Amino acid sequence: MAEKDTIFSSKIKYNGIFSFKDFYIFCYDWLTDETGLILAENKYSEKISGDSKNIDIEWNGERKVTDYFKFDVKVNFKVIALTEVEIDQGGTKIKTNKGSIEIKTKGVLVKDYEGKFETNALNKFLRSIYEKWVIPSRVMEFETKLAEDCDEFLNQAKAYLDLEGKK
Repeated sequence: MAEKDTIFSSKIKYNGIFSFKDFYIFCYDWLTDETGLILAENKYSEKISGDSKNIDIEWNGERKVTDYFKFDVKVNFKVIALTEVEIDQGGTKIKTNKGSIEIKTKGVLVKDYEGKFETNALNKFLRSIYEKWVIPSRVMEFETKLAEDCDEFLNQAKAYLDLEGKK
């Protein structure tokens, strides 16, 4: 069984005007292009009440870094009271959205994801020695990279929402 270490866990919240469709595309493109993750949407649910809707989205992304290490990233979007509004931008009226959004991101470093060291007790012991004495700097390097990628994603999402809301 692969060993999983949660390296990063954080969230951001935003309340205001933003285009949900454009934000969704921005987040998906940023994660796939900048981090190389292969994303899968495991959950998408909408609850409509009146003229507003609540949306729950769950993405799982993974990237095999080496034959031994893999990044697993989970992103959850919770959109509350999303309504369609019209704003005046430079003299033209544009349809966009208004609501509250919360984005949670969790980064997990998976070691020995293929279970090559799990065949017997000796191999498990050798794996612990390998990680502790042979490659501790590589483990730290991958933990740092994963945390930086997750943190940068949240920073980019926050910056996008702040910029879009100011238009």
